[in-house]
Amino acid sequence: MIPRVPIPVVSPLLPPSRPNRAARNVLRRLVQGETPPTAPMNIVERLAGSPYANPMIQVGKADESARKTIDFALRLAETMFRYGAGALEVETSIIAVTAAFGLRNIEVDITNQSVIINYAHRDGVPITLLRVVRSWTNNYAGLVQVHELVTDIVTGGVARAEAYRRLDTIIKRPKPFPRWMVSLAEAVFAAAVVGVIGGSPFGMGVALLTILLAGQVARVLGKWRVPDFFVTAFTSFIVTMVAVVCFMVHVPLSPSMVVAGGILLLLPSGRLVSAVQDAINGFPVTASGRFLSAFLTFGAIVAGIAVALVAAAMLGGDRITVAEPIVGALPLYVILPLVALATVAICIAEQTSVRLLVPTMAVALVGYMAYYFGMQLGLGGRFAPALAAVVIGILARVIALRLGAPQLVVAVPSIIFLLVGLSIFRAMFVMTLTPGDSVTGAVGIFNALVVILAVAAGVVLGDNMARPLTRTNGHKDRRRNRRR
Repeated sequence: MIPRVPIPVVSPLLPPSRPNRAARNVLRRLVQGETPPTAPMNIVERLAGSPYANPMIQVGKADESARKTIDFALRLAETMFRYGAGALEVETSIIAVTAAFGLRNIEVDITNQSVIINYAHRDGVPITLLRVVRSWTNNYAGLVQVHELVTDIVTGGVARAEAYRRLDTIIKRPKPFPRWMVSLAEAVFAAAVVGVIGGSPFGMGVALLTILLAGQVARVLGKWRVPDFFVTAFTSFIVTMVAVVCFMVHVPLSPSMVVAGGILLLLPSGRLVSAVQDAINGFPVTASGRFLSAFLTFGAIVAGIAVALVAAAMLGGDRITVAEPIVGALPLYVILPLVALATVAICIAEQTSVRLLVPTMAVALVGYMAYYFGMQLGLGGRFAPALAAVVIGILARVIALRLGAPQLVVAVPSIIFLLVGLSIFRAMFVMTLTPGDSVTGAVGIFNALVVILAVAAGVVLGDNMARPLTRTNGHKDRRRNRRR
């Protein structure tokens, strides 16, 4: 018997299964993400959305001259802080300049009055430099020139030696307006705002003369190196004594109107808004320092007023109230010219460039119209200022960048008419000098802080909303940095 031999079954040849790479890549992206979750962000990416995005990098021996590049960046940052720039503007300028000069591995730390830059090359010795800002001055025109210098560096048209020379020229260049014109502009600003909040022509004249007198006294105290706290307190003392004298001789003026007109320039409204902007943009230390400085200024104002009221009471005068609510009653066609006049005056006081006076005035007028119609529509005293701030933030970025200036030189003078500092002053005065109304004062401070937060957030939101309108080549933000 022949044994059976099993016949092997041959299966048909099938092509081997190929992995679906597209599906695998999609699954990997869903599970893992585009980048490792712990990877640090490149500091140059902070320039995205700023006026200095996509800098032209100058190829050369950057590491050998890193010390000079960092020193120039620190001097640039110090100048910007002295002229009133915000922390975000200073940081983006440092990153843009160092990246354009070939330094990418840097870290920047900014506080209220100091800037630290660390450069750590992979195979070199780290370099860390610190610069402290010890003085401040009003010079928006110089800030515009610094902005133009940084823009030229980013586009690759200025070498470091030429940048040093141009920065020295900017620092030594005189301000656009003489001192006497600044003093007159401050007085005109106070008089115009008194008219905006409902004052009579006589009250506007009293505010004009009061600010001229207080300004000269403050200038003398400044020459004597008196701390700013006592200068502010003494100035508010003079303003209050003028109100007391007017009240004692039965001048037909509200004491609160006289004091409001006199202390408007002392109120740190712009500093408060800048502090909130720094906090929103991720600079809490700088914001805290500015908040502390602003509230010290409020304390100095309240102290000067309190001393004047006590002195008047000791001399036999009647007790007056300087924290009464002020409600403007003038028609719109009268308020708008006063807003325009006040905006131009505060621009002169801040030493703004002459070519930016009319654009800033136009932005302020549009912002005030937004505020006015917001109040007419019933948005209230919190949402109407926020709406006006958003409008100002959008227009300020579009107009300022097209004119070669940073956004804040147009935005800050345009929001002064919102008078965000006047409400905090009244609340602090009530809480400090009238203990029986301390709860009312605390509620007033809370409401004023809410309005300040709304105004600052509105300006930042408007600035971000206007970025697509000012990005001339949006696709370049996603490309690599070009090299010469």
